[in-house]
Amino acid sequence: MSSPVFGFSPWRRRRSSSVLSQEPTQDLSQEDITTEPLSLTRSAQSIGNDGPSVAISVSPVAHREPMRSFIHGSVRDNLPPVDSVQSVRTVREDTAELATYFLSAKKVGESPAFLSRPRSLSTQTRQDRPLQELDVEAPDGSASKGPEPIEEVSEPPSPEPIDIGEPSEGPSMLATMLRRSPPEGGRILSLKQDQVHEENFLDSGESDGDDEEGDYPHRHRPSLKQRDPSDGPNEFAPLIPAVSRESGGYGTNTNGSGSPWDPDLESQKGTIPTPWKTQVVESVRQKRGQLSRIAQRVRDPKLWDRQNLWENLVVAPVVCLPAVVVGLLLNILDALSYGMILFPLGNEIFAKLGSAGISIFYVSTIIAQLTFSSGSIFRGGVGSELIEVVPFFHSMATTITNIVGTNNPDYADIVIATTITSYALSSMLTGAVFFLMGQFKFGYIVGFIPRHILIGCIGGVGWFLVATGFEVTARMDGSLEYDLDTLKRLVQADTVPLWIIPLILAIILFYCHSRIASKFFLPLYILTIPLVFYIFVLSLDSLSPEALRKTGWIFEGPAAGEPWWYFYTLYKFHKVDWGAIVQCVPAMFALTFFGILHVPINVPALALNTGEDHANLDHELKLHGFSNFFSGCMGSIQNYLVYANTLFFMRSGGNSRLAGYILAAATFGVMIIGPSLIGFIPVMMVGVLIFELGFELLLEAVWLPRKKLKFLEYLTVIAIVLIMGIHDFVVGIGVGILLAFISLIYQASRVPAVRATYSGEVVGSTVRRNPTQQHYLRQVGRQIKVMKLSGYLFFGTIVSVEDKIRHLIADDSFKSCPIKFLIIDLRLVTGIDYSAGEAFNTISRLLNGKEIELVLSGVDPECTLGRSLRAVGLGADGIEVKLLPELNSALEYCENELLKTLVANQEAEAVRTSRTAPTTNLDVPDQAGSLPVPRHSSLDMFASSPRRSHLHEAARISLDQMEIKRAPRWQSFKEPLRLMLQIFQDVSDKNEDFWFRAVPFFSRREYPSGTVLFRHGERAEGFYLIEKGILRAEYILPQGWFFESIVAGTTCGELPFFSETNRTADCLVERDCVVWLMDRENWARAQKADPEVAQELLRISLKLTSERLSVITSYTLTMAG
Repeated sequence: MSSPVFGFSPWRRRRSSSVLSQEPTQDLSQEDITTEPLSLTRSAQSIGNDGPSVAISVSPVAHREPMRSFIHGSVRDNLPPVDSVQSVRTVREDTAELATYFLSAKKVGESPAFLSRPRSLSTQTRQDRPLQELDVEAPDGSASKGPEPIEEVSEPPSPEPIDIGEPSEGPSMLATMLRRSPPEGGRILSLKQDQVHEENFLDSGESDGDDEEGDYPHRHRPSLKQRDPSDGPNEFAPLIPAVSRESGGYGTNTNGSGSPWDPDLESQKGTIPTPWKTQVVESVRQKRGQLSRIAQRVRDPKLWDRQNLWENLVVAPVVCLPAVVVGLLLNILDALSYGMILFPLGNEIFAKLGSAGISIFYVSTIIAQLTFSSGSIFRGGVGSELIEVVPFFHSMATTITNIVGTNNPDYADIVIATTITSYALSSMLTGAVFFLMGQFKFGYIVGFIPRHILIGCIGGVGWFLVATGFEVTARMDGSLEYDLDTLKRLVQADTVPLWIIPLILAIILFYCHSRIASKFFLPLYILTIPLVFYIFVLSLDSLSPEALRKTGWIFEGPAAGEPWWYFYTLYKFHKVDWGAIVQCVPAMFALTFFGILHVPINVPALALNTGEDHANLDHELKLHGFSNFFSGCMGSIQNYLVYANTLFFMRSGGNSRLAGYILAAATFGVMIIGPSLIGFIPVMMVGVLIFELGFELLLEAVWLPRKKLKFLEYLTVIAIVLIMGIHDFVVGIGVGILLAFISLIYQASRVPAVRATYSGEVVGSTVRRNPTQQHYLRQVGRQIKVMKLSGYLFFGTIVSVEDKIRHLIADDSFKSCPIKFLIIDLRLVTGIDYSAGEAFNTISRLLNGKEIELVLSGVDPECTLGRSLRAVGLGADGIEVKLLPELNSALEYCENELLKTLVANQEAEAVRTSRTAPTTNLDVPDQAGSLPVPRHSSLDMFASSPRRSHLHEAARISLDQMEIKRAPRWQSFKEPLRLMLQIFQDVSDKNEDFWFRAVPFFSRREYPSGTVLFRHGERAEGFYLIEKGILRAEYILPQGWFFESIVAGTTCGELPFFSETNRTADCLVERDCVVWLMDRENWARAQKADPEVAQELLRISLKLTSERLSVITSYTLTMAG
């Protein structure tokens, strides 16, 4: 409801013209519609210079939501585009007119236009209805028509390009001149003319510092223009031109066929892509030529180089032999440790497949060795079986055994065929995943997986190996079960020596291994075990290999004549149970997941340890993919580049591809003769290896990280180890991932989203306002609250934000410190989820209940964050929410709204004064029968709450102070005397007689919008008093960028001018300005003619600089906080 006294509607109740009315439109008579259009004919040029000051008011938009559910994406995808020009114009006009209002002479009965101006204009309203049909509430409460069409001002035409006489050979003049060295004279002359033309175009009308002292008071510097793409290349053009949407670039550059192509930079012509068929043919041709040359050298001994033959065929292999011996010994030990237990030997179905497991291990190792020796950046890389596959393989074998059952007479063949086929398929799956990750450069994704999950998995493998050690050494049937029957089996008299001896030997090895650093200690210790074992066997007649084999001291060998390729005969595809393989797919993916954790960790670590600076993770991933996929095709299992073995091999002298090839050949030789040796290997030898490795992994996963990990992370590791060891490996990984996410959510929710909270008393906008406004804002600044948020807002962090706001508006807090505006700065917020977006709706409703306006800063309505907020309906239900691109604009908006209260009080006081002024007639009651309003009664009607009481009390104080300091006769003074008295009233005690002496030293200047007054680094040539308009000072520093708006009734450029230093900012005219200028000549004249005035100006400049320094410092620290 509009006020009949002042002729404007209350700001809080005045709805934006953007709100779509959901009630039927009422027909208005012609008398009810004012014919005066809304003043919106401001120059559009000021908008182009506002830059970041883009605002949008989110208003309620009618839309129908689903009755039973809400689909987030459906609303997001149909958001209307946002036109923020009107909101920008409104905020900037308010700032300019508020500043001008306190400098101009007011007439009673004329309400300022900005009091009744709508706050925002919705995009949807602009699209759905013509601008002339918008009903806007007039100051008197009636409806008025919308604004008239704004006349479009055409831009100045682009300069015609100068013909340089001959066509250019490329987009770069520099490259053309270099190619034509020595240059042609005409070409250089033409280039110079072109540069002169560009300089004239960019600097036309620009005057130097001396122009300010001339006889042309209206001459101004040129405005900053956006460079037209058609202007051609110049010193301001980017090296890489922007590409337009339609033509694809500036100009019509085409290739020979007429299709557009990107501009050539410095004549660096791009190569035409060659078809892959041509590349293959060319590669084959090159290889054929190389082979023919090699064959020719082989056939002709005269071409042989004896020195090269000696070095390459004799010396190089001999040098590699120590490293090959070390690598071969490691492969043999790994085969006995991992390969032999590839199948669960405790199950009678797989009891005789130890030799087959060793052969499968060797095939995978040979394939990996050849692959990495041929293509890896690590020339001495050693490939081997991935040890962590063993627990998963046992899990898959158990699953298949349980699914097949024992009802089928051929169940053993079915189980074995299905199990070995699932092993090969899992290797192919792992290889495909590795290759795709490397091909699409997804190796970095592994960095998002928490490392403590990998640590837990390693601990689970260590638990499994210790349990497997008991299974192998105690010759148990089936897997180790945690029950009394298993305990009774382990403590039997004939079983205890089988596992207690290797366990004691493993503990001794584990202890000595941590004390002895020699790389030969482990192989020698392991090889000593069978040596001592057979010394006892051969020295005691009561011991025989056959008897020891039956009692479980020696492994049972394969059948007589079993070749190394025996495992290929196990592949019987017609007996494979494909349904059981499908049931093993989760385990295959878990195995793949565990495998991809190793490579992105091992490769960078190996590169760091070996000093390899050119390691390419994606290339290594593709090599792992090829190796694993080909291994699966060859009927073998997963492999990878082993970190520890590679270091041993390279430090032993195997840092060459030849050493890798020799190691692969030696491993192949051991594989051929290997099966016949299984029947002579002591079980305790393998048991010691398994126990020792299990202890190492448990130490690495459970004991060492206890002080490095956080408590929740360490609990996650323990949970993974226990679940993997006791229950199931796949379930353990799943639980670990789930616990990691829960831990992440908990840890992230503990990080406060509220970075800092400030009051308007501490921080304000960078707008340079006149003294009356500054005095008022200092008193009411506490009604502005600024809350800075940071990070990603989700359901775990938004709760603390909502709780803080609830506490802020609680009755006790609100009564002691009432607020009018809450600014939530989202500049440091990286994103929000749906729950956080809905929380902002709740916050807006809570604030609306307290009549607090919510302003969101640091939000572009068309960016991802802005669209997410709009998609959840923020601003609906009749609650207006302001979105502004930066904190400075938000503070400026809130200060403008508070200043309107000051204007309203001043208007009310003017009405009261006019109605109570002495007249020659009797006071007659008005139509309502009311008597003249007593002093301040018209203001007291606003004071219905502590917040409003505070606002109007501050307004009374500021107005009373202004009336005391400003004598009524000021209004009759001419400029710039009146302007000086108003600007200097708070910083100087001199009267009008004193300042009248300074009038001759100032000259009046007018500058249109876009004019550049001065630039950073220039010599200060003037001191300005702003009578009308807005200046914009932009500070571009190495630490960042900010700007301040300088409005009417303030000064500009005082410190560099009086201190005779260079300018520290770029200053341009944002709105048409009228200023009073003191230049160097007049300043020198003032120092000679009236030193007292000059001294007072110097003192005032220091005071003004101190005030501005305090404001800028406060704002800068707030932005950094």
